[in-house]
Amino acid sequence: MPMFNPPHPGEVIRTEIVEAHHLTVTAAAKVLGVSRQALSSLLNAKADLTGDMALRIEKAFGPKMDTLMGMQSAFDIFQTRQRAPKIKVRRYRPIAARPGRAARC
Repeated sequence: MPMFNPPHPGEVIRTEIVEAHHLTVTAAAKVLGVSRQALSSLLNAKADLTGDMALRIEKAFGPKMDTLMGMQSAFDIFQTRQRAPKIKVRRYRPIAARPGRAARC
């Protein structure tokens, strides 16, 4: 079931992991082995969650990578659906090919 306006995974990671463990962004970045800027960008929803970062979070704090990546996917799908009216593409309708001839593009 699609979620209505799902949060960016960075917001959840900030509240449920970084703040819940009383860590600073700098300390959490050190635990994860990433730069402070990379983590800050994620936590402030300025960067997407990557597979690498999701695996680091899983190894350090426990939430499964699959769950975290699912959150990113849900967020991306919702954001894209919001922009759908602006994306103009006509439905493809194949033209029946005559026997012995390939269809042309």
